[in-house]
Amino acid sequence: MQQILSMQAAEGMVLGMDVLTSDGRILCGKGTSLTATIIERIRKMDISYITVEGHPVQVEGEKSLEQELRDIEKRFSRVKHVPPLMYIKKKIKQRKVAGRKTS
Repeated sequence: MQQILSMQAAEGMVLGMDVLTSDGRILCGKGTSLTATIIERIRKMDISYITVEGHPVQVEGEKSLEQELRDIEKRFSRVKHVPPLMYIKKKIKQRKVAGRKTS
């Protein structure tokens, strides 16, 4: 999932979390596919950020998935003989990969 500015929203993106109004009511539910009408409504209600599935927006200066996975390998390189830490490394890498998948 990726949190993006509502101004970066595009048709076809899928919400990864509910979009709430300022008073806590659900405007759009998780799993909703964005349409031009929904995006316009979100922007008119001054909702600054939304969370979408996958990682559809590339942010300048942001590391690629491959770079992030290499960094994780480097961080855990000194503890390859510690099974609990290897399990944690595996789970971190899985979450990174799952968070970058696009729908």
